[in-house]
Amino acid sequence: MTDFRIGNGYDVHLLADGLPFHLGGVLIDYNRGCVAHSDGDVLIHALCDALLGSLSLGDIGRHFPDNTEEFAGIDSRVLLDRSYKMVIDKGFHLVNADCTVLLQKPKIAGYIPDMRKALASVLSVQPDRVSVKATTTEGAGFVGREEGIAAYATVLVGRV
Repeated sequence: MTDFRIGNGYDVHLLADGLPFHLGGVLIDYNRGCVAHSDGDVLIHALCDALLGSLSLGDIGRHFPDNTEEFAGIDSRVLLDRSYKMVIDKGFHLVNADCTVLLQKPKIAGYIPDMRKALASVLSVQPDRVSVKATTTEGAGFVGREEGIAAYATVLVGRV
């Protein structure tokens, strides 16, 4: 018998001038970046929450609080690795992940293959197990006004 669990995650960050822009484990060439305690990788943060949520392990803030020096400026790939290890420790593995990034600018289509590879590497799966998509909000809301970025992630984990 196989045991499957689904988790979803969501994260949002404000954008500000002059900050590095990390997304999906890739440094994006852009003049704005995410305001955050860590490196602000909104896609990885949503993916961490999805993984943790799939097994009722709490959320990213519980495990990696944004009020400690330990996580100040941390590479979010480290958080993803630690989150996934918690899933592995429960006897589960990633079946697949489906992620959507909401942002008006910059266009990230050219970066998506590298994001998929970077995420898959941390998760010890092939890139075809990690989907990354992007959409705008057609100018609506804080994303449309280019004030921030949001990401959704859904994962399926399984135990054989």
